[in-house]
Amino acid sequence: MNPFQQKPGNVADGILNWSSVYPTPYNKMTVDPYTKVRIILMNGIEVEAALFKHQFHRNCPNNDLRRELALSRRVEQQQQKRINWLKPIDETQLETTIGYEHVAVDLTAWLAQNEPNSYVRQALDFALLEDFDHLYRYSNLLDLDAQIPAQQLVKSYVDITPGRPTIAEHRFPYESVKHPVDFKTADIRTMLNTLIITAGEQQTMNFYMNIGNTYYNDLGRQLYLEIAMIEEQHVSQYGSLLDPNATWLENLLLHEYTECYLYYSFYQDELDPNVKSIWELHLEQEISHLHKAVELLNQYEKKDWQQVIPGGEFPKLLQFHDTRDYVRQVLNDQICLTANRENFVPVDQLPQNHEFFIYQNRVNSDVNAVASHNVIVRHQSKFNVDYRAESKPNPVQGLTDNTRDNTEIARTPAV
Repeated sequence: MNPFQQKPGNVADGILNWSSVYPTPYNKMTVDPYTKVRIILMNGIEVEAALFKHQFHRNCPNNDLRRELALSRRVEQQQQKRINWLKPIDETQLETTIGYEHVAVDLTAWLAQNEPNSYVRQALDFALLEDFDHLYRYSNLLDLDAQIPAQQLVKSYVDITPGRPTIAEHRFPYESVKHPVDFKTADIRTMLNTLIITAGEQQTMNFYMNIGNTYYNDLGRQLYLEIAMIEEQHVSQYGSLLDPNATWLENLLLHEYTECYLYYSFYQDELDPNVKSIWELHLEQEISHLHKAVELLNQYEKKDWQQVIPGGEFPKLLQFHDTRDYVRQVLNDQICLTANRENFVPVDQLPQNHEFFIYQNRVNSDVNAVASHNVIVRHQSKFNVDYRAESKPNPVQGLTDNTRDNTEIARTPAV
């Protein structure tokens, strides 16, 4: 499918009335987990679209161009509301959070499996193990506070077991800055993957930043606070992969193309007819936005869209599927990696005076004050073991004991 070859509608025709914007929510008891995954990701994609266009607007001196941005941004904002309001009233904050971490695991794993750039793939694998651990920590909080097994929400689509422990993920800010990709020579899959993962992780960061303080007890509030700081690291890492030399209008074209790609991908697989109809409508709207971006790029920069996205045909569509074996393999192979500026290295290869250990000693000086550790300790204290839902035992020997939370692995050179 090539969206540049599709006949576009008028951007202004995408503005809907209130009854059309307010959707029928899904049923949290019967919804397929991948439907929720698609909804959460597309909410993040639309938030990124709106925020990007606001930043473009603030850095653009031409009011005619700013008016075009305002028009398509208004449609993007309605799309975001329509998607985000699919969440039902009776779905709790923590149940939604399990969905966010399910997105982070299966999306990152799929992108890594389909990423041709080895450096970008390593960055994806690296953060994958951290979001995988976040799913485990939040699942223990859910079982502890609500006696709801997270497997009930994610079914058998993803394992719930420790990843790289959250306590080991805290690093000095310099370590989050990576080498950017040159979009002029990059494979279209790399351009799409970096844009998608940055938007997805940004939405997780924003979600925790804004709702973490509304949790009803201190342990939960502390856990959201801690993991929100890791999401800041992830957004910094992924954002640094994006090409800083791409112009505002080139980026506009890439954003619209990414949205078309995702809506088309998800329309193919969606099982819920109500949600499927939303993906179809939004695809039509985004095709009009894409063609407007083509027009603006030509008008203001005298460039053809082929100079930014050669060919225009969509690559392999994004289709969520079982990634448990892939995640287990990455966990087995990369558990002890940490970051050293632009590189990823085993923690035992860092010198003792490295910033990683200095930062760890500052933020985690008292292990018993670390929420991601305490939530497991509390669960083990109450139920004798942590909460897990494993298709197979954890592949890392140091993470198989469900009566002890390992706070040393990937954090100290000795382990």
